[in-house]
Amino acid sequence: MALALRPEALSAENQAYFDKCVEKLGFVPNVLVAYAHDDAKLSAFAAFYNDLMLAPSGLSKLEREMIAVAVSSVNRCYYCLTAHGAAVRLLSEDPVLGELMAMNYRAAELSLRHRSMLDFAVKLTESPQLVGEDDRAGLRAAGFSERDIWDVAAVAAFYNMSNRMASAVDMRPNAEYHRQAR
Repeated sequence: MALALRPEALSAENQAYFDKCVEKLGFVPNVLVAYAHDDAKLSAFAAFYNDLMLAPSGLSKLEREMIAVAVSSVNRCYYCLTAHGAAVRLLSEDPVLGELMAMNYRAAELSLRHRSMLDFAVKLTESPQLVGEDDRAGLRAAGFSERDIWDVAAVAAFYNMSNRMASAVDMRPNAEYHRQAR
């Protein structure tokens, strides 16, 4: 990371979170390490991420990761393309899909549901002022509930914020992501 911010002592909760990352992943994602200079901000980031990406939703974990990658592709966020591209490869068990998502999701053979979801997330990223009822109606027609539409928008918005933070501080992905599910 480009900023020389020293980590502060982690709360017991955040230390347990880091320990769980090491247990499950074999490493602590650099995005969490970057937030470790401020325990309160780390807690807020982790809570929001875990709610959006792991909590029960009408969106699958793969769909949420696909949104993260499509948004990150538009924003050219190296960290998120690498980390969430790896997640798409793992969850889909399809390395080609992970690469297509990072390069150009429109080149992938996607269901109407996935195409509609990603078109909405990308429009929200590129021209949010143009999102309107026709866009929400398209999601409904593709089978998304009102709550699902909220979740698509929330995941897209979160990654727009995360991409900007990662770019601002030159956050780099863990090397382990590059090797996953290839």
